[in-house]
Amino acid sequence: MKHVLHVAAVMLLGIVNGALAGEPPALSVMADGIGKDGYIDPAFAFCIPAAEEHAKEGPDKSIGLAWTAGPKGTRSYAVIAVDPDVPTMFSDAGKEGKTLSASMPRKNFYHWVLFDIPGDTRGIPAAMDSQAIVKKGKSVLKTPYGIRGVNDYAGYFAAQPDRKGIYAGYDGPCPPWNDERIHHYHFKVYALDIKSLKLSGQVTGPQLENALIGHVLAQGEAVGAYTLNPGLRK
Repeated sequence: MKHVLHVAAVMLLGIVNGALAGEPPALSVMADGIGKDGYIDPAFAFCIPAAEEHAKEGPDKSIGLAWTAGPKGTRSYAVIAVDPDVPTMFSDAGKEGKTLSASMPRKNFYHWVLFDIPGDTRGIPAAMDSQAIVKKGKSVLKTPYGIRGVNDYAGYFAAQPDRKGIYAGYDGPCPPWNDERIHHYHFKVYALDIKSLKLSGQVTGPQLENALIGHVLAQGEAVGAYTLNPGLRK
C-alpha cells in the first residue's frame, strides 16, 4: 500500500511540476486500429506480411482517432503521426541475408499530417482520410475535416517516376521486413488556440511541428507498434 501511495505521489508531483513548467495539459486520445496487444491492425498498414517476398501492399485505411475536448480557448486541432524508429541507412533494407540492426541510428518518418481541424471536432473516423493506397499519392489537400500536409512517402518515392507524387494525408506503416527493431507509431493530437495556422502548399511534418510552437493548449497521443519481421512479433 505504501508503494502505491508513493507512486501516486510521484505521479502527482510530476503533473504539478509539469504544469508549473508550462507544459500543456494532456488530451486523452483513443485509436481505432490499435489492438489490445498494442499492435496496429494490418488493415491500417501500407505494407502487410506476404508468403512470397516477405511483404506486399496492404489496405492502407487511415486509423481512427478520437479525443477529449481541448481546454477553453481551443479553436482547432492538428494531428501528426510519426514513426521515430526508421533506419537512417536503407542500403540493406529488404535484402535477403541482410538485417538492419536494432542499434542502428534512427530518424523520424511522418505518416500523417493534418491541421486546421475544426474546433468542435472530436475525432477522425477510421478510413476517412485514406481508403486504400493511391499509387502516386493523394493530391487533395483541403478536406471538410481539415487540411492535409504531405507525409514522407512523397520523399521516399520521389526518385521513382511510376510512384512519384504528393502523398497528402495518411499512409500507414511499412517498416523493412528485415529490421530487427519493432517500430512504434505515435498518433499525436494537439488542441490549438488559433482557428487556422495559415499554412499553404505541401506542408511537411517538421513544418507543421514548427508552426505549432506557441499555439498548443493541450496535447495527447496514442502509440501503436508494427513489424513485418515475423521473428519479432510475440
